[in-house]
Amino acid sequence: VTHSMKYILTGVSEVDSFPEYTAVGMVDGIPFVYFDSNIKRMIPKTEWIKENEGTDYWDRESQRESGWMSTFKNNIQIAMQRFNQTAGVHVFQKMYGCTWDEETGDVDGFDDFGYDGEDFITLDLKNLRYITTKQEALITQANWNKNKAFLEGKKQYRTQICIEWLKKYLQYGERTLKRQVSPQVSLLQKDSSSPVTCHATGLYPSGVTISWMKDGQDHHEDVELGELVPNEDGTFQKSSTLRVTPDEWKKNQYSCVVEHQGETKGEKEIRTN
Repeated sequence: VTHSMKYILTGVSEVDSFPEYTAVGMVDGIPFVYFDSNIKRMIPKTEWIKENEGTDYWDRESQRESGWMSTFKNNIQIAMQRFNQTAGVHVFQKMYGCTWDEETGDVDGFDDFGYDGEDFITLDLKNLRYITTKQEALITQANWNKNKAFLEGKKQYRTQICIEWLKKYLQYGERTLKRQVSPQVSLLQKDSSSPVTCHATGLYPSGVTISWMKDGQDHHEDVELGELVPNEDGTFQKSSTLRVTPDEWKKNQYSCVVEHQGETKGEKEIRTN
């Protein structure tokens, strides 16, 4: 099993209805801490972090995010200049963290930046350098790549510090984070001419495969796989939609197969509307 910890930081310019800076920390895809420029505090999103950390932790985390908040304000201004933009809504994002394979002990880390929905610059941890395809990020790339101490710091955080925290959080939330919950699977269709959706919900952990069979053979045509979406209770849902004519549906034997944690759900366990 591979576990992950990541923080997603988002800065926006000129949007009144949305905080100009937000940060979400996640363990195995579950949000456990949250900060934004309106509340100006890091707050818990799960019981296990609330129960296990005290004032020092929340003060330290809030301080770090306040630092990022001012950095992001600056970053948006710099990016706008580089892209020759003077005004308007712009979004600057950073996603960083680490992964740890419980069985092999392998660790990996990432540090990805995006601007207006496109990749801006990203850390290649294996070769310890930042890479980009954007002309506008070349100055940043050159500055970061010549600073060896800066790069070493990035490596140390992702391969050691981040991993230590991830293991600590997994221990805190062991009951919820290491549990296994089987999905409920339903076949949904509005009417006979609508697409058929195979919907799996209430599953944990998040790794799930949804596939289609036609007359006993794997079927990939006209299939649209949905995004993995978190539920309020910390479980996940995912769906796959098959576009098929009523005639085709009648003439052939279509079925949905859901695989989760070594368990396969076929026709017998799937509810239909």
